[in-house]
Amino acid sequence: MPELMRRLEMTSLTARVALGVAVLLVIGGVIVSIAAFAYGREAARSAFDRLLLGAASDIASAITVQDGKPVIELPVSAFELLAFAPDDRIGYRIIGPDGTTLTGYEEIALPENRRDLRDGYFDGAFFGEPGRYAIVSRRFAERTLNGTIRVIVGQTMLARNSMAYDITRKALYVLAVSGLAMILLAVVVVRSVLTPLERIAGSLSARDPHDLTPMDTAVPRETAVMINALNGFMARLDRQMNSMRHLISDTAHQLRTPVAALRAQADLFSDEVDLSRKEKIVERIQTRSAGLGRLLDQMLSQALVIHRGDSARRERVDLRDIALDVFEEGDHAVLNPEMDVVLDIGENPVEVLADAPSLKEALKNLLSNALKHGRAPVRIGASLNDGKAVIWVEDAGEGPDRQTLDELGSRFNRGGLARQASSGLGLAIAHSVAVSFDGELVLEPTDREQFRAALLFEVAPARTA
Repeated sequence: MPELMRRLEMTSLTARVALGVAVLLVIGGVIVSIAAFAYGREAARSAFDRLLLGAASDIASAITVQDGKPVIELPVSAFELLAFAPDDRIGYRIIGPDGTTLTGYEEIALPENRRDLRDGYFDGAFFGEPGRYAIVSRRFAERTLNGTIRVIVGQTMLARNSMAYDITRKALYVLAVSGLAMILLAVVVVRSVLTPLERIAGSLSARDPHDLTPMDTAVPRETAVMINALNGFMARLDRQMNSMRHLISDTAHQLRTPVAALRAQADLFSDEVDLSRKEKIVERIQTRSAGLGRLLDQMLSQALVIHRGDSARRERVDLRDIALDVFEEGDHAVLNPEMDVVLDIGENPVEVLADAPSLKEALKNLLSNALKHGRAPVRIGASLNDGKAVIWVEDAGEGPDRQTLDELGSRFNRGGLARQASSGLGLAIAHSVAVSFDGELVLEPTDREQFRAALLFEVAPARTA
């Protein structure tokens, strides 16, 4: 069964539609055949019953009374009516008021449950063959004859069955022609529907591998859904490619100066003979190496948050947990053990739809900037402000300089990255996280004469029961 399902999934849409239409036609054909045969039988019965009734009525109207006895002259018109079924055998019986047979076949008998019926129809046998009969009663009220004479006329059912089969056969012919037309129409429709897909496939095949621009959406509405999804995927892929290119470019751009400085210091060390000067060179190499390590960490962090912003699944995250995790990891005690950090979170949840590792990386960079460039006391926390979910870092400093704020979010926004006093890349990381999850980075002084760096997000929708 799984193998059959796998094969069905691999078949073409045209074959699937044709198969579906064929199955529908087979089922519909059976239903239509039964309905057509039932209709044919009813139509044939109604038509030939009227012939029987007409013949019986003609015979009944031809009965006269002479000398107190009924006189019967079978009219030719009655048999002309019955001649419309030339292959059927005909039988008749005329029953007098006393129940005796005046003329006709004694073998034709009324059913027991129909003796009181003046006229109508019944099914019976006619010399071993199935037959159909009509009854017509004529009442006589004369001095010499008082009673009811019944005329029974019947015939076998060959013409009826032939007519029913003919109606059914013609209905099936119409169904077969209609079914074939439906299958051909379905194939044409499917082919026309698949034409945009073939055009899209041709367009993708002819594209340059580096061309990730959006595709033309002038396609049918159903196909536009796929095009929009494809364009969204290519946009994410383009952002990933740009992030990789920017990371490589930024790395080459930012590392050129510190690496050249380290190389120069190493050359000086190898040529220097004075031990005291060698020790100073070693100190400078250690300082520059530490700064280079921090620079690499921040650049890799920025690449990480940009990547996760496009690829990570958004989940419900409580910003209080993010602040608590960053506080408990204790990186601040290593970066600046002399500066106290205070955690400030409330009891109410502050939930957003985002990626927890990216939020932690952003908050770590904001905290690192506050520890390096701010003044005590430093506070980190999460809260709800004016309908926004906010995670923030506060310190008693004046915040970044105006140039850093103006260049926030730009590609080379760190200015002198080799200088340890710069905070631009850490803010750029926080800015990237905010943008990735439809938020914003806000840098502003507070009412308590402190400076706050905060990430603002939309509050996550309430949980459904």
